[in-house]
Amino acid sequence: MSHTNVTAGTLPPGDLSGFRELQQLAHEAVETVAEGLEPGVTEREAARRIREHLTERGVQDWFHTPFAWFGDRTAFRRFRTPLQFFPTDRRLEEDMPFILDCAPVRDGFVADIGYSGYLGDNPLHDQLMDDLYAHRQLILDQVRAGDTLQDVYRGVDGLLREQGYDNRHQVYPGRVIAHQVGKVRSRLPRAIVAGFGIRSLQTLFGDLVVERLHNRSPLWADGEISAHPATPGMWAVEPHLGFRDMGVKFEEILVVTEDDAFWLDDDLPHVRRWERRAPTAAGTTQETR
Repeated sequence: MSHTNVTAGTLPPGDLSGFRELQQLAHEAVETVAEGLEPGVTEREAARRIREHLTERGVQDWFHTPFAWFGDRTAFRRFRTPLQFFPTDRRLEEDMPFILDCAPVRDGFVADIGYSGYLGDNPLHDQLMDDLYAHRQLILDQVRAGDTLQDVYRGVDGLLREQGYDNRHQVYPGRVIAHQVGKVRSRLPRAIVAGFGIRSLQTLFGDLVVERLHNRSPLWADGEISAHPATPGMWAVEPHLGFRDMGVKFEEILVVTEDDAFWLDDDLPHVRRWERRAPTAAGTTQETR
């Protein structure tokens, strides 16, 4: 990751294109795998399919290797240790929700994305996804307004409680809803340790040190270390809503400049879904024809 500020006038177009292309590729991978899922497929098999799809298309490394969560595991219920996030032998069943998540690295560019879906029919999942729409706009509006990351996190918490849900991103290590991403520059060999690429971890740890010297953090949570506006750069943002034994989320890159913020790309599966269904901030939807 770069420690230099990103301004509206100096955003490197080539870098943004590289991040956008890889994010598109990552979403293509999970969409392709999701379309091929069938009853009896395990989380491990789904994650393996994502990894193979991406490595065949030039992915050389990982921020983290692919995850897949089926059924109640989409809501992270009873998760107590980081090991529980890794894919298991849980088998997909008809009408069961799932989340696919991957973070590939190619030519130094990083993507970290999440995709929520289900097999068969699941109206409740549709409702949760409709209600997730308002969180994407809320996050953008509050970051643009210069609110602290802590306050944006609390804004998401307040909205999801109003909607009748509970916060599931608080189960991630560090309670994070987002983390900074940037180009991976490391001379370490490519290797995976506990599901994470050591080159990406080296970059993240370097940013942790530098940001802490400025009383900031590249990890966005609800603690006092996040009581500052978003540092200019790119953030992988993943609000995660839960209702009983079901969870839904999206994850994509938010670009923050010194005086603005914008989503890196609007041509993504969850955004296209919302455009078809025309959700409102109140959570109601109307199918568009």
